[in-house]
Amino acid sequence: MTPSTDTIFTKIIRREIPADIVYEDDLALAFKDIQPQAPVHILVIPKKPIPQLADAESQDHALMGHLLLTVKRVAEQAGLSNGYRVVINNGDDGGQTVPHLHLHILGKRQMKWPPG
Repeated sequence: MTPSTDTIFTKIIRREIPADIVYEDDLALAFKDIQPQAPVHILVIPKKPIPQLADAESQDHALMGHLLLTVKRVAEQAGLSNGYRVVINNGDDGGQTVPHLHLHILGKRQMKWPPG
């Protein structure tokens, strides 16, 4: 994966590409996935361009915690009181297709393991 600071997600942050935004604050943005894998499929991204989880550094400690708390808040807003799955794909072998850290919130259906 080639790191880039100009991805589809940074274009969404800059409002150059439309998205169905469900939450935003100074550090994060959450929007509905355009190819949902569950009845509720929302992406939470940091506004800071971190290509993948493996690129997060110690100075990103507070941001990483903020992203998880944002997942909690967005899941509550989406009515996922019966549970949900949070997925972070890391790198090519992990299935990451956009080089900008993002957390998938999947819900409103029973999740199986292994996924499929």
